[in-house]
Amino acid sequence: MATFQPRVHWRALTLMYPPLPGRLRPSAKLKSARLCAVFAGLACCGQCHAARPLITDDARIVDPGACQVESWVRSNRNSTEGWALPGCNPSGNLELTLGGGRLHDGTGTRTTSLVLQGKTLFRPLEANGWGWGAALGVASDPRTGARDVYGYLPVSWSLRNDHSFLHANLGAKQEGLAKLRQITWGLGLEQPVADHFGLIGEAFSQDKGRPFLQFGLRYWVLRDRVQLDATAGNRMGSATNERWFSIGLRLLTPPFLP
Repeated sequence: MATFQPRVHWRALTLMYPPLPGRLRPSAKLKSARLCAVFAGLACCGQCHAARPLITDDARIVDPGACQVESWVRSNRNSTEGWALPGCNPSGNLELTLGGGRLHDGTGTRTTSLVLQGKTLFRPLEANGWGWGAALGVASDPRTGARDVYGYLPVSWSLRNDHSFLHANLGAKQEGLAKLRQITWGLGLEQPVADHFGLIGEAFSQDKGRPFLQFGLRYWVLRDRVQLDATAGNRMGSATNERWFSIGLRLLTPPFLP
């Protein structure tokens, strides 16, 4: 793995969080929970990291032959979520993520979501340059068979010799049971503050209505291997109905796959 330059993975959006099953959509109190799957949960990393806790994904993937696990707990006003998303790059330019999460709402209902995503790069990101790629994924509820399909194009810019990064996403999703097609987008910024510490910020939209804002921080316990993060977010112009807080742990391995 190349040497990491400290920066503030806003994964993320990562990979935007993939949408939860369509049957959750009618519940307004669970609407913010859907965000924990499209970009940030699946956002990826390479020698530079946008990954957790960003929902806006970056144009980078985990190093060839290496793997990562992004996990986090998110507290919404009326629900709590727990997620674990392992991902590996076995071929050199295809990162595969397979994982899932469980949501507990205020009534005691538990909902499980499984996520499968593939991501590749068409132009790798370089210092003071730009890169872009594509990602395609599906999120499903194994109990109901509901399945959401999504795709997006991540574009990233390196600023000031890799000391800041700007990320933009444009994509679409189809919610299985609701048969709805929607455009998704995200804009995220990573900015280092100290050697092991960085800040992130982003704006993104995963459904109709006003966009969401999220701000957070990350701390490298062990450079390029163990990272902690925390975020707070809300819908723009909203009170507290859709506010959330999250804490996460990200683990990365050196290349080991054959």
